[in-house]
Amino acid sequence: MSALALALSLLLAGLLIGLAELPYQALSELGFHLQALWPLGSGRMPDPRLVLATALGTALFVGLAWKPLAAGRGGGVTGVLLLQDAGGDGERRSALASLGLGRQLVRLPLVALTHLAGLSVGTESPSAALGASILLALRARLAPLQRLSLPLTAAIGGGAGLGAAFRAPLLGAAYALEELSAERGFSLVAPTLALGGIGTLLTSELGQPARQAVPPPVLVPPALLPLALGITVAAALAGVGLVRLLLPLARCLGPLLRRRTAPMALAIAAAFALLALASGGISLNDGSLALGPALAGAAAPSPWWAPLPRLLGPLLSLAIGAPGGLMHDSMSLGAVLVSPWLAALPEEQRAALAAIAAAATFSGACRTPLFCALFVFTLQGQPSGLPLLLTAAAIAAALGRWLGGESWNGVQLAAARAAAPGLKGAGGAVGGAVEGGPPSLG
Repeated sequence: MSALALALSLLLAGLLIGLAELPYQALSELGFHLQALWPLGSGRMPDPRLVLATALGTALFVGLAWKPLAAGRGGGVTGVLLLQDAGGDGERRSALASLGLGRQLVRLPLVALTHLAGLSVGTESPSAALGASILLALRARLAPLQRLSLPLTAAIGGGAGLGAAFRAPLLGAAYALEELSAERGFSLVAPTLALGGIGTLLTSELGQPARQAVPPPVLVPPALLPLALGITVAAALAGVGLVRLLLPLARCLGPLLRRRTAPMALAIAAAFALLALASGGISLNDGSLALGPALAGAAAPSPWWAPLPRLLGPLLSLAIGAPGGLMHDSMSLGAVLVSPWLAALPEEQRAALAAIAAAATFSGACRTPLFCALFVFTLQGQPSGLPLLLTAAAIAAALGRWLGGESWNGVQLAAARAAAPGLKGAGGAVGGAVEGGPPSLG
C-alpha cells in the first residue's frame, strides 16, 4: 500500500511539473520568435522596433530586478546544490527559501522580460528550479513523499523539471545524476525518469528552437580525427576560460552597475541594444538561433567575430541578474568558434565537428560529460554522432579537471555558501541578491 501511495504521489507530481513548465516554454518561444526577426550578423539593418523593444525590456528588467523583484534574480538551482551538503541550518534555510514556490512566481515576470529583451541566458535553470520547488512543496503535504530526503527530493524535482521542459526524460535524469544530486543509483534515477516522462506528456515543443533539417548520418573520416581532437581541446579550453573569466567579471561588474539604479538601467539598456544592433542580434538570447543551424551543418556559418558578442551578451545578462544559466550559451560559443572555419567541408562533417565543439565547450565548463553529450545529442537528433559526442565531452571534462580551478557549479556553490549566513542582506554571486541566489549553469 505504501508503494502504491508513493507511486500515486509521484504521478501527481509529474503532472503538476508538466503543467507548470508550460508558461516557461511559452515565454521561451516568444523570445525565439522575437530574436529570429533580427538579421543575425547578415549586415542588414534590423527593424527599429526590435532595437526599441530590447532597450525597453532591459531597462524595465533592471528596474524591477534590482528593487521589487530582487528575489527572482539568478537561475535558481543553486539551492538544490546547497541542499546536497548543507553545512548547517543557515545553509539549509537559505537553500529551501530559494526553492519556495513564491520565489518561482516572483521569478516569472523577470523570465518574461528576459525573453522580451533577449537577455543572453537560457531557461534550463528556471525550469529545473521550478520542478524542484513543486516536488518540495508536495513533499511537505503528502506523507508518501516524505520517505524521500530533502536533498533527494530537490534533485529529483530539478532533473524532472528540466526533462519535462525539453521533452527528454533521460536528459533530466543525467542532469540530476551528474550535476544536482549527492545520492546516486536507482532511488534517484527511477523517480526522475518517471516524473520527467509524465511531465513530458503535458509539455509541448514550444520553447525549443525548431530543429533544423536533420543532417545526414554523422561521418568523420579517419583523416579528420586529428582535426576533431584539436577542436575538442580548443573548445574545452574555451569552456574552462568561460568559468574563469565570465563569472568573476560579472561578479565585479554587478555591484558597479547597481550603484544608481535609474541612470544605470538606462545605460545598460543602451549598451545591450547597441551590442545587439552591432552584431545583428547575435548577442541576444541564449545562442540557440546560432547553435541550431551549426548543428545541422548549415552552409552559411556564423561570422568569425560571432564569439565576441556571444561572450559580451551573457556578461551583461549575468551582471544584472537575469534569471537563467549558460548551458546553451556555452554550447553556442563552441559552435560559433569553429563553424566559420568549416565551410569547405561537406554538410555532415560540418555538423559533426560543430557538435563536438559544442559538447566540449559545455563539458569543459561543467565537467559532466554524460549530461553535456546527451544535451547536444538531444538538440542535434543524430544517433550516429553520439559516440563522438561522448568521447569529446569526456576528454573536455578530463582537461577541465587537470587544469584545476572550480567547475561552474563549484563557483556557484561557493558563492551561495558565502552568502547563506546573511539572509537579510544583498550578496549573492553574479548580479544576484541572496534572495535570488547566484545564476546557474542552465
